[in-house]
Amino acid sequence: MDVILLKDVEKLGTEGTVVRVKPGFARNYLVPAGLAVPASPQQLAAIEAARQRRLRTAQRAQAEAGRLKQKLESRSITLKLTLGADDTPFGSVTIHDVAEALARDGVPVEKHAIQLEHPIKGLGIYEIPVRLHPSVTATVKLWVVKA
Repeated sequence: MDVILLKDVEKLGTEGTVVRVKPGFARNYLVPAGLAVPASPQQLAAIEAARQRRLRTAQRAQAEAGRLKQKLESRSITLKLTLGADDTPFGSVTIHDVAEALARDGVPVEKHAIQLEHPIKGLGIYEIPVRLHPSVTATVKLWVVKA
């Protein structure tokens, strides 16, 4: 019996694929659990239409991420770090600080997209990667100056 998987099923297939299974497995497990529907021309057409919609949505998201990447890479941000008498830092520049600075600059980015491994505890120029989409990563130039 051919069924169309509605969700990923381990050792069987991924969402939207047509697989051949034994009728009892489909009738007793896959269909009642909402994991699959029997393959019919109407169901195949509906699945193909949904796949096309997901593909268009993904392409739009990637294009938007590309535009945001150009906007981010054309700017640099400056943050101040407080230093003590012997030039030891009193704090650090964190992901939260970078996200706030980008939002003030007119480019709001979610904190989880900023790929900063460790807080910055020194003065200088840093390049911070920002993952906007699984295939698009921008690099923001960050200037850390003395407050």
